[in-house]
Amino acid sequence: MEDFNSWRDLLNPEFYIKMGGFWLILFIIFAETGLFVGFFLPGDSLLFVSGIYAVEIIKETFGSTGSELLDTTILATAVAFAAIIGNQVGYWFGNKTGPALYKKKDTFLFKKKYLFQAHDFFEKNGALAIIMARFLPVVRTFTPIIAGIVKMDKKDFLRDNIIGGILWSFLLIFAGHYLNELFAVQFGIDLKQKLEYIIIVIVLITTLPVILKFMLGAPKENPKLEDETLDDLIDKEK
Repeated sequence: MEDFNSWRDLLNPEFYIKMGGFWLILFIIFAETGLFVGFFLPGDSLLFVSGIYAVEIIKETFGSTGSELLDTTILATAVAFAAIIGNQVGYWFGNKTGPALYKKKDTFLFKKKYLFQAHDFFEKNGALAIIMARFLPVVRTFTPIIAGIVKMDKKDFLRDNIIGGILWSFLLIFAGHYLNELFAVQFGIDLKQKLEYIIIVIVLITTLPVILKFMLGAPKENPKLEDETLDDLIDKEK
């Protein structure tokens, strides 16, 4: 059992794995989209590092199956299920709250600007946004909520949610597991000893495109944008 030493632990995926293992991993993945306050939680890096520890996680939880492939598949499947359920809860929340969420004041855990960023992302990419958002921190937290607010077809959302959840979970978990084996066999490098660097690289890869988009590609601010967006959403409620 790991001890909580500082707030930096909350951004360290290995802390969650050692503190709560399988069940805590599933809760965090669910919370990242099912509870909109979970946007600060590690997502991509948690899955990658979980892949490295996949065999140990399944062994400690259920007992080893004797197959690394099966152990990793069990973990990836469970994570995919948690991710899909989380998105469905996010969609339901957006569908029920509607434009009222846009009127909510900013708090420490809730920033309205993330809603507008996710809304723009959804409007630009359409249904594919549900799949693409899985691989974008912060955006993936709010995209299902936006999908619910704009009344995306429930069947279409479920389909894209399942596809995105499976792709995201299996790609990152299997990448972590088999890249760890590859580096160990080919280069004699234990990725478990390089987790800090791995986390930094993953964060840069997943967040840099978003940062560049908003810094270099974002249009000039329009003070009427938020009011117009809110008016459109209110019209859809009528």
